[in-house]
Amino acid sequence: MLSRLLSHDLPRSKLLAAILIAIVLGLAFAPFLFPGVKALNVAAKILVFIVLVAGFDLLLGYTGIVSFAHTMFFGIGAYGIAIATTRMGPTWSALAVGVIGALLLSLLLSLAVGLFSLRVRAIFFAMITLAVAAAFQTLASQLSEFTGGEDGLTFKMPELLSPSFEFSEEPFMGASLDGRLLSYYLLFIACVVLVLVLIRIVNSPFGRVLQAIRENEFRAEAIGYRVVVYRTLSSVLSALFATLAGCMLAIWLRYNGPDTSLSFEIMMDVLLIVVIGGMGTVYGALIGSVLFVVAQSYLQDLLRLGSEATAGIPLLPSLLSPDRWLLWLGLLFVLSVYYFPTGVVGRLRARASRMQASS
Repeated sequence: MLSRLLSHDLPRSKLLAAILIAIVLGLAFAPFLFPGVKALNVAAKILVFIVLVAGFDLLLGYTGIVSFAHTMFFGIGAYGIAIATTRMGPTWSALAVGVIGALLLSLLLSLAVGLFSLRVRAIFFAMITLAVAAAFQTLASQLSEFTGGEDGLTFKMPELLSPSFEFSEEPFMGASLDGRLLSYYLLFIACVVLVLVLIRIVNSPFGRVLQAIRENEFRAEAIGYRVVVYRTLSSVLSALFATLAGCMLAIWLRYNGPDTSLSFEIMMDVLLIVVIGGMGTVYGALIGSVLFVVAQSYLQDLLRLGSEATAGIPLLPSLLSPDRWLLWLGLLFVLSVYYFPTGVVGRLRARASRMQASS
């Protein structure tokens, strides 16, 4: 049953399987295991990034296409929810209109980018997508009548998803049973479903063709596959998953602005997560997102504790200052790339293969 659910794409490593089970259970019970507003926000951000990164890995890891327009579709999803609920009010129909409208716009834009640009090779295509993403961010900042400009849009969710809606006055295991908790589990279910769909896509005949194109585009075209069509479809699917991730972000934050969903920093974070987790593996999106978001959220707190603990030692308190968290985050990334060149998933699978061969 589990094998069919995962499209027969099992972790192929006992340690990797244990880590993935721990991540899924941790995210499933996060509101009860880690009570507190910050912990719940971190868990929700991980869910959003899992979908965003897994969708990008379909493009980069499985098809071999480098695109910097992924956050543009991410922003379209978030703005779809924001604009629809602002105009139509906090209703379920507004959410439906926002999601469907964002998906349609992303479909059209990704088709346009794919058809006009995917014939361009390597770095030139990446530059085109970067220009398109930058233009869209500028457009979102200037169309203040629709997008709220630089200030963004603050909106409300349906009452059932509102923090003021309580299912019970008594907390359960330290967690408040309210609309915020329901919003989290809405994100969790959406994340699980979308990841399973992505696993099915990459293990289908379509996914195998994408991998063939990644390995040798000329050979794939020589045996009869229309490479441009497959690359365009991959670009469209990746854009749609990014759009759904943006919808998830907007539902959780109940706010969206240019820096929230269209920032180029988000694109850099996605690239880092793909490298850390492992390209060409959906499971890498799970592990990479957890490692990166947790480090990004709690590294400053750890450095603060380290700085206080080494207060009497020269230089160390300055090096461990919370203000230097980006330095340490960069160092951790360099070390992860050095020791895990194929990502965490690739390293664990290679280790399992060596152990199996030696036995």
